[in-house]
Formats: sequence, C-alpha cells, structure tokens
Amino acid sequence: METLILASESCDIKNEVVCAPANVLELFKLPTWFHIGGLEFSRSTFLLFLASFVVMGILWAGLRNPKLVPGKMQLIVEDLVGFVRDGIARDIIGPEGTKYVPYLLSLFLFILVGNLFEIVPFTLYPITSRMAIPALLSLITYVIFVFVGFKKNGIRYFTDIAWPKSVPVALRWLVGLIEVVSTFFLRPLTLAVRLFANLVAGHLMLTLMLGSAAFFLVGVGDIGLKSALGLGWFGVGVGIYLFEVVVAVLQAYIFTLLSAVYIQTSVHPEH
Repeated sequence: METLILASESCDIKNEVVCAPANVLELFKLPTWFHIGGLEFSRSTFLLFLASFVVMGILWAGLRNPKLVPGKMQLIVEDLVGFVRDGIARDIIGPEGTKYVPYLLSLFLFILVGNLFEIVPFTLYPITSRMAIPALLSLITYVIFVFVGFKKNGIRYFTDIAWPKSVPVALRWLVGLIEVVSTFFLRPLTLAVRLFANLVAGHLMLTLMLGSAAFFLVGVGDIGLKSALGLGWFGVGVGIYLFEVVVAVLQAYIFTLLSAVYIQTSVHPEH
C-alpha cells in the first residue's frame, strides 16, 4: 500500500479516473531501510525473518510443554502436525513419509504465514509475491526429491525416467525426453511460478482496489461525485480481501502437497 501511495502522489486525481504510475514496476519497489555490507535490508527482509520467527514461536508455544490434556495452543499445533503428517506425508508418500514431516510441516507453516501477511493490517504484503522466495523453496524441494531418487534407486532413477519400460519401444525416446524435461526442469519452475503468480495477482488486485478507494474517498472535497467510485472499489476490495484468505491457505497446501508428491515419485518411482 505504501508503494502505491508513493507512486500515485504525482497523479492528477481531478482529471484521471484511474491513477496509475508511469511505470508499473514502481508498485513493486520497496524502500531499503539500511545496508549490512552489500546486503539491503528492506520490508521484505524483515517480513521474511518475521515469518520464520512466527513459525518457530507457534511450534514452541504448542509443543514446549506437552500435557496429557492439551491446552488450546497445544491442540492447534497438534492438529496442524497431524494434518501434515497424516493428510500429506503418509497419505502421499506412504509409511516412509514420516521422516519428511519436519520439512513438510515447516514448509506449510512458513508459506501459510508468509501468504497471510497479505491480509495483515499495515502490512498487506505477502512475502511469497517476491519470486525469490517461492524459487528458493522450490529449489529446496527439488534438491530433496532428486537426492532421494538417486540415493534409493541409484542411476536407475534417471534411466527409468529417460527410458520408461512401460511404454512401447517406438515411443520410449519421446516419452522419456518429456519425462526428463518435466522432472528435472519443469517441476521446480512450475512449483515456484504457481505460488508466485497466485499471490502477486491477489496482492496487486487488493492493493489497487483498496488503495484507489482510499484516494477517491479522501479526495471527495476536490473531485465531488467522482468520489462515489471509491465505495464500489472498496466493496470489490473487501470481497478480494476475504477471497485471499482462502487463496493463502490453499496455495500453502498445494505447494506442500506437490512437494510430497514429487518426493513420493522418488521414493517409489515404479508408481
């Protein structure tokens, strides 16, 4: 929201129905707070660390002193752990999925918290709308499932993908090429882009709707009846706001679920 306001300060709200910056990239430029060596510390960096600490705090608060009769926080955390362990890890990967629960649980909670920053007042900024974050998480998943594939199956992990024996001989080279490209190149890319695209789209729509509504309503003295447009945009913004809650949860679940599916294909390549 802050960047949208800064980008729109030079707009003529009396004559322009839609106030837009000359370069849309201005909407995504965040001011640098300070530097540590060659590293820039911005709001994105702060929220990245905050999301990590929130996840650690949730797990610590719920599991630091487990009781036979759990309290509310312990019950919430145990339900989250059970959901990831039973609903994702074991259901998708199988009995061996238990060893991947810490990673999948951390992944789910981190993405969920990062996504929900989009609807937190005075923040309204999901860290997963910066491509670097989904790309890094996708890369970690990629390294895990490729490492597991070669560790459990050796070179057969690659040869079975490149030369699938269940396919007619005449088509094996084509299907194998498609599978190699899909497994080793497209999976990490699509995993990252799916999360990034959904969050950046919601973030942009929410910022434009609520920000534009605020500009029109505040400028009622200067633009007169045109300010009524702000009420309509505010209503649309509220609808998007509520919808983004669902998107935040759903995208965290989908990213974690697909990570488990990719690991499963390495643990059990015959499936």
